[in-house]
Amino acid sequence: MIILEFKAKGKTTQYAGIDEAIRTAQFVRNKCIRYWMDKPGVGQKDLYRHSTSLRKEFDFVKALNSSACQASVERAYSSIARFYDNCKKKVLGKKGYPRFKKNCRSVEYKTSGWSLSENRKQISFTDKKGIGTLKLKGTWDLYFYQLEQIKRVRLVKRSDGYYVQFLIRTDTKIESKPTGKTIGLDVGLKEFYTDSNGNSESNPRFYRTGEKRLRFYQRRVSRKNKGSTNRKKAINKLGRVHLNISRQRQEHAKRLARCVIQSNDLVAYEDLRVKNLVKNHCLAKSINDAGWYQFRKLLEYFGTKFGKITVAVNPAYTSQNCSTCGATVKKSLSTRTHICQCGCELDRDHNAAINILNIALSTTGHVGTWISDPNASGDLAPTVLGANLSQQAESVNEESSA
Repeated sequence: MIILEFKAKGKTTQYAGIDEAIRTAQFVRNKCIRYWMDKPGVGQKDLYRHSTSLRKEFDFVKALNSSACQASVERAYSSIARFYDNCKKKVLGKKGYPRFKKNCRSVEYKTSGWSLSENRKQISFTDKKGIGTLKLKGTWDLYFYQLEQIKRVRLVKRSDGYYVQFLIRTDTKIESKPTGKTIGLDVGLKEFYTDSNGNSESNPRFYRTGEKRLRFYQRRVSRKNKGSTNRKKAINKLGRVHLNISRQRQEHAKRLARCVIQSNDLVAYEDLRVKNLVKNHCLAKSINDAGWYQFRKLLEYFGTKFGKITVAVNPAYTSQNCSTCGATVKKSLSTRTHICQCGCELDRDHNAAINILNIALSTTGHVGTWISDPNASGDLAPTVLGANLSQQAESVNEESSA
């Protein structure tokens, strides 16, 4: 399953219709969550029936396509199912109790409620929200796919406009010739990663670079009166800067992950728990700015696509152990050079990358599989038709359209 994204061009009244559809989808989802809270133990079919009663009770809900209401129900039930699953697994800490959405940014349609034009450059929405026909701006070619392959259509609102996303059922695997090379990667803050061959990729630090602009626009927001039109405009400009930084980080990770996967047959990397690492408040901003988890997801995605092996290795003691003799050489974070009694003298990250590769080659490790996480990249992964949200499609724009 892949997702193709296009910029939506329309009139102001059409954009208002999209906003109304998004608010309605949020209303249905929140009502389903409330219904589950009042009657614990209800299933997905009960929530479907509740959405039907909402359509009879509220005219603005009835104006939204029925398939979009069903998709909102599935979003609600996915949070409920995830909560139950975390309770059964006895996940430490918070279990992710379902919450009400306040600022939903997307509405999803199934196979009804929309139609494509003959040239596949326009899409029309047939419900009573007043969206009408939107022009699609993008470089993807929808003619390459049959209409039967399009299982979902989503309207997404961002700071720089509105987008249309198509969920397409297709096979993304590509056959590639073996290179006979293996590589281990050690991610860091000084360098984005250092491989087992001694090569390193610099850390661009997109957030640190854009902090000056962020502070400027944040001050503008603070000076505006709450609820005013000028404050909304200032918030939009601030959101555009954040969106630009996010896209820069994503494109950087895509370029590196694709290059690494295509150049090697086996790629070993650290099985880091970024969620735990960012609890260190001294390094949290730098870790989030690096985007390690996003890079790992893309490595696994391209590994599946090109038929390469990706192995996640336990990072314990990979920086402390010597890659030559295996002896433990304790060192602090400030010590950047590994010096062992056996005569091995390497950069700290280079030594760790070699250890990661050796562990991956000596054991099976944990072979990475592509699992889309909607909260990691900021995009909501849509549901596969006829399945719960536990089965997700690949995240938006896994590859650049250029």
